[in-house]
Amino acid sequence: MLRVVEVAEEVAATSSKRAKVASLAGLLRELEPDEVVPAVGMLVGRPRQGRTGVGWRTLSSVRGEPSPTATLTVLDVDLALQALAQAGGSGSAAVRTETLQALLAAATSAEQDFLTRVLLGDMRTGALDAAVLDAVAAATGIAATTVRRAAMLTGAVAETARLALAGADLGAIGLTPGVPVLPMLAGTAATASEAVATAGEASVEAKLDGARLQVHRTGGTVRAYTRSLADITDRVPEVVALVESFPGGDLILDGETLRLGEDGKAKPFAETMSRFGRHTEVAGQPASHLSTFFFDMLHADGEDLLGVPLGRRRELLAQRVGAHLVPGEVTDDPEVAERVLAEALAAGHEGVVVKGIDSTYEAGRRGKRWLKVKPVLTFDLVVLGAEWGYGRRTGWLSNLHLGARDPEGEFGEAGGFVMVGKTFKGLTDALLRWQTEYFPTIARPGPGTPGVVMVEPSTVVEIAIDGVQRSTRYPGGVALRFARVKRYRTGAHAKPPAEADTIDSLRALLR
Repeated sequence: MLRVVEVAEEVAATSSKRAKVASLAGLLRELEPDEVVPAVGMLVGRPRQGRTGVGWRTLSSVRGEPSPTATLTVLDVDLALQALAQAGGSGSAAVRTETLQALLAAATSAEQDFLTRVLLGDMRTGALDAAVLDAVAAATGIAATTVRRAAMLTGAVAETARLALAGADLGAIGLTPGVPVLPMLAGTAATASEAVATAGEASVEAKLDGARLQVHRTGGTVRAYTRSLADITDRVPEVVALVESFPGGDLILDGETLRLGEDGKAKPFAETMSRFGRHTEVAGQPASHLSTFFFDMLHADGEDLLGVPLGRRRELLAQRVGAHLVPGEVTDDPEVAERVLAEALAAGHEGVVVKGIDSTYEAGRRGKRWLKVKPVLTFDLVVLGAEWGYGRRTGWLSNLHLGARDPEGEFGEAGGFVMVGKTFKGLTDALLRWQTEYFPTIARPGPGTPGVVMVEPSTVVEIAIDGVQRSTRYPGGVALRFARVKRYRTGAHAKPPAEADTIDSLRALLR
């Protein structure tokens, strides 16, 4: 197990893709066949057991002194994760505690840090799917395009690695209705005009602010999967009924589901996601209805469409789904692309995705054939505290607690600050070093939260966000979406806390 941890640290410590691939390929060659799936799953932050239900508080309470020697194996950890995932019913809390205590007691300090990140879903190694798949190709000599295609069709990076290392014929793996595949991803562009200039003639489609769904119809049976390929069929009966009504036989559809208001505009993303946590009825009341739109078709009536140009796939899709086709226009005119973007935003959507009209469906990689465009908002917020990091960030103050100004004193003292979110994204090593040195000098006296340095609200930081969502976690009722640090407001860019953005300016973003 220590070897896996060492490779994870090597990958996190370098920005070189070649170095990441070399480290990962070396590890893959060393693994025994039954170690491949659990080891790769942990490296990419998706253990084969899925979520174990272990939280930070539980981990903190059972983590004791580390083992002075490395004795844990990959299979030891895999068995412990399995026991945690299966624990349920009466006595499950005791089983979880006992399992965690035994696992962490047998782990070295480095292994404890790594396992904590795996259990909390907080892996930041940079060992993303694409790097692991390139490492599989390097370790086996199989063409990278063949490895990536196999991963798309199996829907599992770890399983693809196992098959490749076992000498299986990855080229023989085909698209099978009923087996979810990795979705194609989009790169980013600053403007719709820039995206069209890159993609050429393209389908400029509304980027719906909902949940991505892949829907399979096989022999009349419909199954629905999330972007991470989790089966949520029983939670979306209206999606099942809709796809059952489409003409033709077997289908694989790629689309988005969301809640719409009575005015036809998209409701906040959080309202859509909350629906996934419940079934058709709650306390005898019908659950909120989901509207579903599709933007791609991977299979129809026995024909594999992955290699078919997007223009033709869209034509075939429109014949099947009718009014449930994601709105958009085919154009190479930047002005038309900007108009479609404006219309999408006015309808409450996130932005647009610009897709080359001749592009094929390539899963699991971000490229320039699909480019998403959405406005980026920036706000000046105040740092309320910072959490001590772990893993690669051990010894550095990392995750920032962010506050908006409360001029009317709605949540405390007038002119004070109310917390609206956290972020560790966008923090370079230089920024981590600076805030680790500076924040303790402005720390607030008195007891605080373990692992957190609460500071005087005197430091303004510019934060980029994709928007906000309603929140019961924070007293202001809003939480930042995809927050990342742009810069600190110091030096030539200095701004006093009294000029930070207000909670009302954030609440105004709620639709």
